[in-house]
Amino acid sequence: MSAAPDLLNIAEEFVARPAREHPQKPAVIGVERQATYAEIETEMNRVAQALRDYGCCPGDRVLMVLPDSLEFIAAFFGTAKVGALPVPVNSMARSSDYQHYLRDSGARFAIVHASQFDEFKSAVLASAVQYTIVAGTRARTPSAGQGTTIAWDVWLPKIAGSVPTHQSGPSDPAFLLYTSGSGGTPRAAVHRQRGMVATSTAYARGVLGLRADDITLSVSKLFFAYGLGAGLYFPLSAGASTVLFPERPRADLIADAVRRHRPTVFFSVPTFYATLLREADSGAAMDFSSVRMAVSAGESLPAEIFTRFRDRFGIEILDGLGSTEMLHMYMSTRPGQTESGSCGVPVPGYRVKIVDDEEKELPAGEIGNLWVSGPSRFIEYWNAPEISRSRMSGEWYLTGDKLWRDGKGFYHYGGRADDMIKVSGMWVSPVEVENALLGHPAVAECAVVGQFDSVGLTRPVAFIVLRRGVEQPGGAMDSEISAWLRTRLVGYKCPEEFHFVPELPKTATGKIQRFRLRS
Repeated sequence: MSAAPDLLNIAEEFVARPAREHPQKPAVIGVERQATYAEIETEMNRVAQALRDYGCCPGDRVLMVLPDSLEFIAAFFGTAKVGALPVPVNSMARSSDYQHYLRDSGARFAIVHASQFDEFKSAVLASAVQYTIVAGTRARTPSAGQGTTIAWDVWLPKIAGSVPTHQSGPSDPAFLLYTSGSGGTPRAAVHRQRGMVATSTAYARGVLGLRADDITLSVSKLFFAYGLGAGLYFPLSAGASTVLFPERPRADLIADAVRRHRPTVFFSVPTFYATLLREADSGAAMDFSSVRMAVSAGESLPAEIFTRFRDRFGIEILDGLGSTEMLHMYMSTRPGQTESGSCGVPVPGYRVKIVDDEEKELPAGEIGNLWVSGPSRFIEYWNAPEISRSRMSGEWYLTGDKLWRDGKGFYHYGGRADDMIKVSGMWVSPVEVENALLGHPAVAECAVVGQFDSVGLTRPVAFIVLRRGVEQPGGAMDSEISAWLRTRLVGYKCPEEFHFVPELPKTATGKIQRFRLRS
């Protein structure tokens, strides 16, 4: 992929150009309707024509509530083609979430899958939506109660010719992505046209070495920044194929998709890698022999999960660190250069630094605040100028993450700044404690947070999901894990209280919501 030209539109770069180069190559597999590159372009143009016919203007926001599908791809790039801004959001959310997305984005158009229409329709009231397009059904579409509701097949023209592409520049806004909300209300990061080109060049090709003969499968959904790259524009940028999986991910279903479609590059999150290992430990059949590369992001990959997955499947997971604000990975381990418990080194073209609270850069070995700069940094948070200013300093994005660098130059994740726990005047990284807990043979998942004790002092508290088949007889497990943990960590870092739970609260993208555990 060449450097961004004076004019750049992601619809041209990621759909029209690849369709000219290899029109009949399969681009999308694994869903009910598979598609070649030429067919993706045809569907994109139909959406672009429909938007133009219904008065969509450059700069308009088009909210998308769609599962991973050909409709998602056509809607996303069709919107971009006419100069409007696609706004993909969680396709498994609740009405209150959609109320926030609609109110915040001010979208005039909404494209919603029929399976989510009942949850969505009440959110349309008192919004700016003029047209709600319902995909996934040929039946007569019920009214959303606001504006006009149209069935997808009725809305789209039978044939759309070569729809003119809106002329935009590399720095112009291209799309909005909402943060996952792991720390509260989601905010929309506004991304430039050049962002996808930058991450595809620097990470997908520069780090992963993604090739035209690759087949990708992403457990993370397309509405999430990580999944949007892994499952959509990374493979399109390389002329590869992507396996789309519209359903909620379950270990047995994902394992079956891997067996049937034979992906070569597999993207997931630490919690799902742990789930796959639990299934494999219980005797479930899993065949990852086609996978040449496995990638993890979303949260720090615990060393225990890295080691167990390598021992079970012979694959060293590449751990990466990215964010919605930076669009994708800005730090990663490399093939053949993995380091258990490390998130690697900066991706080419990105700069990072670790600073203290006075913004003084820290030496190796000291934990501090991570700042990052690079070509895919977001423009701003939509409708939030004060928050935008607080998270940027010149070219730098202030991530809110705590990291430290070892003597070999590898970076290690210490958690979110607001997750750090101060115990007896000393900082405790919940990630360090969680990594130690995951080494216990009974622990499947865990999260550590700070809570006030009876006299108002902060103490670390652990929430633990036990492995399948492990019993917890009358508090004996508390004592066993506590004693085991104290052989591995200094005393002040060890939780004094343990809660055994069936599951941990998570965002739709798999991040543990520690703020819910603190409440």
